[in-house]
Amino acid sequence: MAMKEVEVAVRARAGLSNTLVGTSLMQEAFKKPKDSNDPAIGGPLWQPGSEPGEAVALMELFTGAIGLFKNPVSHRRVDLTDPAEAAEIVLLAGLLLRLVTKIPPSASS
Repeated sequence: MAMKEVEVAVRARAGLSNTLVGTSLMQEAFKKPKDSNDPAIGGPLWQPGSEPGEAVALMELFTGAIGLFKNPVSHRRVDLTDPAEAAEIVLLAGLLLRLVTKIPPSASS
């Protein structure tokens, strides 16, 4: 449930459609510009002034977290038997939510 909130927050901050979900949403929101001569043409949450390697790592962090912790429970029953692991997933979601709020909202939102 915590990672679902991350997905909702990214979608809202990026101003993207409800048709984009999961890892596809993360990749679209944070995608690197195809043309390195025009870094402003990336995903809505791509930060043109940021270090490109760090911006790609941010996209991969969000994509990986959603792919590993949100997608499985969206598609099948997953039993978390370790309370510490469950708490750590919630903490990771909290960090991701904090990072999203630091990004200026997309002009398209």
